[in-house]
Amino acid sequence: MIDQVLTLACPDRIGIAHAVTGYLSEHECNILDSQQFGDAATERFFMRVHFDSVADGLSAERLRTDFEPIAAGFEMSWQLHDSADLVRTLILVSKFGHSLNDLLYRWRIGALAIDIVAIASNHRDLEGLAAAYDVPFHYLPVSPANRDEQEAALLELINREQVELVVLARYMQVLSPTLCAELSGRAINIHHSFLPSFKGARPYHQAYDRGVKLIGATAHYVTSDLDEGPIIEQEVARVDHAHSPARLAAVGRDVESVGLARAVQAHAEHRVLLNGHRTIVFR
Repeated sequence: MIDQVLTLACPDRIGIAHAVTGYLSEHECNILDSQQFGDAATERFFMRVHFDSVADGLSAERLRTDFEPIAAGFEMSWQLHDSADLVRTLILVSKFGHSLNDLLYRWRIGALAIDIVAIASNHRDLEGLAAAYDVPFHYLPVSPANRDEQEAALLELINREQVELVVLARYMQVLSPTLCAELSGRAINIHHSFLPSFKGARPYHQAYDRGVKLIGATAHYVTSDLDEGPIIEQEVARVDHAHSPARLAAVGRDVESVGLARAVQAHAEHRVLLNGHRTIVFR
């Protein structure tokens, strides 16, 4: 049985959806879910189609080969994914374990379409948590003197484990432009504010000093522009004058965990398509 997800982006024009659905019908495929969006600002068209088939002799390879002329005719950037495949994932973390713990729990109960193949950290604080979930833990200390060597070791780990997604679950290190480029479109970070307005150390103390009434978290793709990559998901929570910095941080941990998990799930289900510096996220 074939169970696939097709995603595509191309210049917007008449006939794209008709060509795709007609192709699937000709190959005896049943469309389970289909979403599309035409962006008037960029004049680009985006589509995600989940379909299956029990046709004899039909394979994913044949589907790819037969779709290539259609894709070329519409100048498509496209991918075909087996919906049963779990995305091989590496989690990077430093000392804050709330997002890591949340992802591990969701993964363990089957709530995320990922396979966590390794955890890497520049500290040993969360090695025990990794061990509790039987996930290999890699201690990769970093300093200004060894940053290049540390990133080379990290990239070697990514390649060796055939990692498809890297999640920065409060990894308190800035990735080099070279590594950001290598991981373009497949590394997700969580930023500790609804918008990147409180940067640097002690963000919740900054929020407390400003008397904010709304805090949140932003999950985005990693780019060389710090905390300014394409946004995938955002979570918010209302707070008030009674929230101390410690209580704000506690609320922040919750929204960070939820926002990151939702972003990871959307990526793993192939619901996120890049549109320049923005994203199309099909729900």
